Amino acid sequence: MLEKTMRMNYLYDFYQMLLTDKQRSYMSLYYLDDYSLGEIADEYEVSRQAVYDNIKRTEAMLEEYEAKLMLLKKFQERQVLINQLKKRADENMLTIIKAIEELE
Repeated sequence: MLEKTMRMNYLYDFYQMLLTDKQRSYMSLYYLDDYSLGEIADEYEVSRQAVYDNIKRTEAMLEEYEAKLMLLKKFQERQVLINQLKKRADENMLTIIKAIEELE
């Protein structure tokens, strides 16, 4: 479950601007603020099932965006390469690597 939560948080970070306001709100409350489905339903005065359906649809959308755009995959691959560079880098290269990381 923790792995799925982390993945959804990353996908949300990359693709949130492609979501509607309601989708962003539900996902933020559920994944970032750790609200339960019932708490979100109470806040929006909808059924728990409506919240659940919206979140599941949004999760599927985020996965579709990732399948097409692969922003998370590319980010993870860059992180692996940066870590490999750090292991082999001298002091000057470490400064450059740090500057690259700050651009992320």
